[in-house]
Amino acid sequence: MLLLIVLAAVLVLLLLITWAKLNPFIALIITAIGVGLATGMPLVSPDPTKVPGIIDSIKAGLGNTLGFLAIVLALGTMLGKMMAESGGALRIAQTLINRFGEKNVHWAMMFVGFIVGIPVFFQVGFVLLIPLVFTIGRQTGMSLIKIGLPLLAGLSVVHGLVPPHPAAMAAVGIFKADVGLTILYSIIVGLPTAILAGPVYGNWIGKRIHKNIPKELAEQMTEPKEAKNLPGFFNTMFTVLVPVILMLISSIAELGLEKGTLTYNAFKFIGDPIVALLIATIYSFFSLGFFRGFSRESILKFTNDCLGPTATILLVIGGGGAFNKVLLDSGIGTYIAELAQQSHISPIVLGWGIAAMLRVATGSATVSMMTAAGIVAPIAAVMPGVSPELLVLATGAGSLILSHVNDAGFWMIKEYFGMSVKETLQTWTVLETIIAVAALGFILILNIFV
Repeated sequence: MLLLIVLAAVLVLLLLITWAKLNPFIALIITAIGVGLATGMPLVSPDPTKVPGIIDSIKAGLGNTLGFLAIVLALGTMLGKMMAESGGALRIAQTLINRFGEKNVHWAMMFVGFIVGIPVFFQVGFVLLIPLVFTIGRQTGMSLIKIGLPLLAGLSVVHGLVPPHPAAMAAVGIFKADVGLTILYSIIVGLPTAILAGPVYGNWIGKRIHKNIPKELAEQMTEPKEAKNLPGFFNTMFTVLVPVILMLISSIAELGLEKGTLTYNAFKFIGDPIVALLIATIYSFFSLGFFRGFSRESILKFTNDCLGPTATILLVIGGGGAFNKVLLDSGIGTYIAELAQQSHISPIVLGWGIAAMLRVATGSATVSMMTAAGIVAPIAAVMPGVSPELLVLATGAGSLILSHVNDAGFWMIKEYFGMSVKETLQTWTVLETIIAVAALGFILILNIFV
């Protein structure tokens, strides 16, 4: 009966988002209440610590999830905004392109997407760097497909697999994974995945579909900032990588230092995602702000303006946390864990598969990853030897598969590249599917060694 409730809940969630066109946050809360009612949870419990009620679970799940992620999301957004306004992202792109040369510009674009994508959302990184794609297309005469798909591959891989991106960070919390190790494994898995989906596939399909800059966008988006006004390459790179370096240091301390010592505690403190991002964001105010001639008022405006668009993302993640908590408190999580343990299905494959099915149905990578993580986490908890870090990557990889017409990103890519729906399916949809499948393969290989 519990299994039927889970299947019905997922089906209802999909229908509410795709057919009823409800906001994903509202759909997740409605579904969470429905699961609680169907499993016999009390509406309100006199003692939530012993038998939580439906509303108690929703509050706890939403609050516990956002209590951490709201801070990470806000700081990461501010860091990304400083990169955009200072021209730092453009500096990284131009430097790498100069190093790789015009013939290998598609390889450079993949690395640009991978690096710039670390502190910014996929949509932000895309809008930030698409003028560069248009500029290169105009200068070289290459198809936008050959230049742009590697950029999309780098951005998409980082968005789905690498903390501190919100869904990946949420999955880290759900699976109780180590942030530093997750980042390390995500780079090991992510780089070869991005290469296959980006430069390799992009070069092949770019020869078959040639796209020039759409006329209505050509004049607006092909005039980058003057090179003399851009910040330095190493300054920008260091600013972007500060949080990653600090979180990796924390993981190294976990392995090499005695717990409880002053040095261990200091490294763990500065390597906490919140502190690491806070340090990096404040540093960016100077390295990409004050030292570049921006006033205090300008930086304040940047940090205020960039937070508005994050509200929807926060609500969806919070709704996913509430849904996950109800699944756990109702006993469904424990029941599914017992079934999976008896069937000997790999939690890595299961997490990838659930996230993939949800992605195809809803179009939302965030909803897919959050829901899949909540279902698979109890299974992983009772199956020894499964790396929680690889579970984060598996659900992230599955959540990227087969982007199509129910995904807002699909339409954004279509319009910016001036493609038809068929061409967008042949390029962007295939690229996302290559990422999901290739990443799973590399995750399973890595699972042999960790």
